[in-house]
Amino acid sequence: MPQRNQDPRQPLRGLYAITPDCLAATVLLERVREALQGGAAFVQYRDKGGDAARRAETARALLVLCRQFGARLLINDDLALALAVGADGLHLGAADGQLSAARAALGGARLLGASCYDDFERARAAAAAGADYLAFGAMHPSSSKPLAVRASPSLITRCRAELQLPACAIGGITVENAAPLLAAGADLLAVISDLFEAPDVASRAAAYHQLFEENALDLPKSTTL
Repeated sequence: MPQRNQDPRQPLRGLYAITPDCLAATVLLERVREALQGGAAFVQYRDKGGDAARRAETARALLVLCRQFGARLLINDDLALALAVGADGLHLGAADGQLSAARAALGGARLLGASCYDDFERARAAAAAGADYLAFGAMHPSSSKPLAVRASPSLITRCRAELQLPACAIGGITVENAAPLLAAGADLLAVISDLFEAPDVASRAAAYHQLFEENALDLPKSTTL
């Protein structure tokens, strides 16, 4: 299996803020800053737009913000951009490139995440290809992806038990429905709408951070990377 970064000082756990589409860069950066102020541990820059120069500029600005708050920036579905801006990692969906090739290009120090939807065999293959965490969902109906397949929280528990990799829950997650996902073993909660559409982004991020604090006593050993 490909070598991964196993630095125990870097827990792969916490609120995983995924940027929303269609926001002006200034608005996006301000809302991400607020999420980081509230305790977001990871930011995933997700932008399917075609303006490569604009995307690179925004990604670099996000990386600066993440550095200021001790968080890590991952890029969604764009290996070249992740490498160009020196991001902390990459997240790939099923149709967004080979995980093994991305692992080789990223090296062992950068993170690689994989979307596994409701498919545990996909998760098993992603683990073998070198993924650092595995994302399952949608856990709840999602306004961002209303047609997304629904996934059971039992996949999270199974991931932790059988693959011994951190599990990320995604899809329709809110502060109100997040606790059972943490109880099932989720290390990461990936959130878009409930975070970035909140009246006070920093306070909403802090509420998620508090949920993780309340579950800290149950933190398993497999969540360090």
